[in-house]
Amino acid sequence: MPESFPADSVGLVTPQTLHFDQPLELDSGRTLPAYDLVYETYGELNAARSNAVLICHALSGDHHAAGYHAPDDRKPGWWDTYIGPGKPIDTLQFFVVSLNNLGGCKGSTGPNTVDPGTGRPYGPDFPFVTVSDWVLSQARLADALGIEKWAAVIGGSLGGMQALQWTIDQPERIRHALVIAAAPKLTTQNIAFNEVARQAILSDPDFHEGHYYEAGVVPRRGLMLARMLGHITYLSEDSMRAKFGRELREGRLNFNFDVEFQIESYLRYQGRSFVDKFDANTYLLMTKALDYFDPAAAHDDDLAQALAGATARFLVISFTTDWRFSPARSREIVRALIRAGKQVSYAEIEAEHGHDAFLAPIPHYRAVFSNYMHRVAEEVA
Repeated sequence: MPESFPADSVGLVTPQTLHFDQPLELDSGRTLPAYDLVYETYGELNAARSNAVLICHALSGDHHAAGYHAPDDRKPGWWDTYIGPGKPIDTLQFFVVSLNNLGGCKGSTGPNTVDPGTGRPYGPDFPFVTVSDWVLSQARLADALGIEKWAAVIGGSLGGMQALQWTIDQPERIRHALVIAAAPKLTTQNIAFNEVARQAILSDPDFHEGHYYEAGVVPRRGLMLARMLGHITYLSEDSMRAKFGRELREGRLNFNFDVEFQIESYLRYQGRSFVDKFDANTYLLMTKALDYFDPAAAHDDDLAQALAGATARFLVISFTTDWRFSPARSREIVRALIRAGKQVSYAEIEAEHGHDAFLAPIPHYRAVFSNYMHRVAEEVA
């Protein structure tokens, strides 16, 4: 490993691709006849194949959770803070698998990949996918890797929803579920935010009803606005005030609609950079998967009943300033688990970062995370 990498980094990693010919029947009623999943692994699978951990990504995440793809990469994977030697998800103890979900735009089969039936990108013809669809595809990935049971399934935000769904759909294949900054279903307000983001994309003249690949364009303005809106909801008021306040970029008012406040500059930068690394059709799909997530719906809106068959133990974590998925929503999950007679630990972390706190290097969060994973490691040693 090059000396430029930190000692607690997993170092250079290479994504891998698995092709599946077994058709995947989706909740929407449609079927994917075949598909690819791109994933990365960190650490070594033990002889008993009992130390595997699955990382589930959030809305705009992907398979690159830790380490570097090249020696000159400026940034490591999106959860490198928590994955690596000696970190909470310790790669000296665990075999870690992180994948790009179906419908993603980083190599797994999705709108920007070629439909073998037409020879053109799927685009808007790619089927809607749900969290349950992802769990089924992830279970098939586990089969292909020879993993009968995960030591833990872990995720933040939409990733936490996947961890929760694993305990419902595949209860015999998961020992622990770490549900971080998540919710049992979206609030009406959250669905509203997602709809505004989608409309920004759908109304962009360059969207071409989702066929912008063939047109050789990208709905940049729509996707940029969607990301700007989303980013506002990921931050807390306190963190935005602490970072930017009402600071003027040039120290004075210019009385125009160009960038004047530092927060405006920051949001535009976030929006523009996102356009260069994410796909608009995927953004639409991912927000719909969020909207549709509601495991209690099939059980007369009783989450405890939905979780009745779960055999996993749970760690649920929330953050005080997360107003997108507030601590109250995590406590709903905890109360349901207690009513269902399940083993659950809960921590509410003081943090100023808002929803993005699950990605941040917060000492108390790290300690809770590490202590729980240490117990998981002792079980599979």
